[in-house]
Formats: sequence, structure tokens, C-alpha cells
Amino acid sequence: MTFVATSTSGFYERSLSQMETLRGSLQQLQSQIATGQRIERGSDDPVGAARLRSLSRVERLNNVEQENAARLGQDIGAAAREVEGVLNLYQRVRELAVAGASDTLGEDGREAIALELEQIGEELFARSNATNFTGQPLFAGTAGAPAFVEGAGGAVIYNGNSENAAVPIALGTEIERSVTGDQLFEFDVDGTPTNAFAVTSGLAAALSPGAPDPASAAQGALAEIDAAIDTANRNQTVLGTRLAWVEVIQQSQNELSIDIEEQRSEVGDTDIAEAITRLQQTLTVLEASQSSFVRVSSLNLFNAL
Repeated sequence: MTFVATSTSGFYERSLSQMETLRGSLQQLQSQIATGQRIERGSDDPVGAARLRSLSRVERLNNVEQENAARLGQDIGAAAREVEGVLNLYQRVRELAVAGASDTLGEDGREAIALELEQIGEELFARSNATNFTGQPLFAGTAGAPAFVEGAGGAVIYNGNSENAAVPIALGTEIERSVTGDQLFEFDVDGTPTNAFAVTSGLAAALSPGAPDPASAAQGALAEIDAAIDTANRNQTVLGTRLAWVEVIQQSQNELSIDIEEQRSEVGDTDIAEAITRLQQTLTVLEASQSSFVRVSSLNLFNAL
């Protein structure tokens, strides 16, 4: 009698354990199909879970670098647009200098040119103090103050520094966000340092009514204007090269993002077709186990005899 009781108890325990395992598998498969995620816990696939954690770390770093590259691209692009505007102003200053150097131009014409040059000087000053989208000066280096200020006597002087902030956008790669104001607006003419503001204001003064020999002064200003144009062109090339390099790195970052998603999908996503097939198999086995359990558990010793 004891043997029969023990066997019956073991049968119940084995049957219940088997069905509980099947129900657990069934729930897991249903969850995998519903969420699309094959790995819900590390114990589901320790190797796969470790791989997913590694991919997440790479993704977080790539996201930071993508954000840095996006902000850097915005800053360099903004600086490049300002430099293009500066070059346009320089070209206009040169046209006005050529016109002012003509002996046929009367005093009224030179006065009109002088007034326009004053306006150009104001626009140059505004562009020199341009800021990025967050309000940070573009041409002040690492200084947070305006790049240029008016000093004694109205002279425009550089208020920033010569240090350009470099932004990390990839492993081992840092790119400077702009050029400094002294690089862009200051230059030498025959060994004498000057800046674009002094050239523009000086030319305006030379063409104002009552100034001596305005035509000669305008002719002499051409060398200074050409030096300003050459300086701006060099800085425009520098910014264009940096922007192109940022775009190359951004392309690589985008490709890495796609690669990460593909690997994550390969490692952690549910194969829906396979999961549905296993779900149907598990349901069939569970139903068969339940049916078998009911039939066997209804037997007694007399049925067996």
C-alpha cells in the first residue's frame, strides 16, 4: 500500500512539474512574440545578454559623439556663413576703393562712398561678434566675451584669445569649432599689422569731404583690402575643410548606428516565425500532457488489475 501511495505521489509531482515547465515556456514564448524581444533576462541567454550590454555601451558613446558632431557642424557652418558675408563686404569695399581712386569722381561721390564704408564697418563689427545657436561668440576663441570691442578713440580691438576650443567627435579625433577673430580680421601689410576695421574706417575718412588727396589714399588702400580678402579666403578654406571632415565622420557614425541596430536585432530580437512554431508545439505538448494526466489520474488499483 505504501508503494502504491509513493508511486502515485511521484506521478503527481512529475506530472505537475512537467506541466508547470510547459506553462512557463508557453508564457515566455507569448511574451517574446508580444514584445519582439528574445532575451528578457540575462539567464535567458547569458552570452547574448552580454553582447547586448556591450552594444548598448557602444551605442551610448556613439550617441554622445553624434551630438558633439551635430553641434560642431552647426558652429562651423555658422562661422563659415559669417566669413562668406565678410568676404562679400570686403569685395564691396574694394569696389568702392577703386571707384574712390578715380580722378573723375567728384567730392559728392566720394562722400557717398565714405558713408557706405561707415555702414560696412558697422556690419563688419556686427559679424565679428556673431554667436552660435547657444549665444557663444564664434570668433572669440575660448573667451566668453564679445570677440571685438571699441577701444579709445573708436578703434576696434580684439577682445578674445587665440585658443580655439576643440570638440571630440570620434575616438582620437577632435576638431576646432571655428577660427579666432585675430586670425580672421587681423593681418600684416608690408610687415605692418592692421585689421579690417582700421582699413575700412581709414578709407572712409580718406574719402570724406576735406581729406587731402583722396584718390591716392583710395589707391593705397587696395593692398590692405587685398590682404584682408586673402586672410578671409584662407580662413574660409580652413572652415570648409573642417566641415567636410565633420560630415565624413557623421556618415561613419550613422553607419555605426545602423550596424548596432542590425547586431542588436540579430542577437536579441525574436524570430517570430520560429517562436510561433515553438508556441504551437508547446501548446500541443501541454494539451497532451493535461489530457494524459486526467486519464491516468482517474485510474485506481482496481482498474489496473
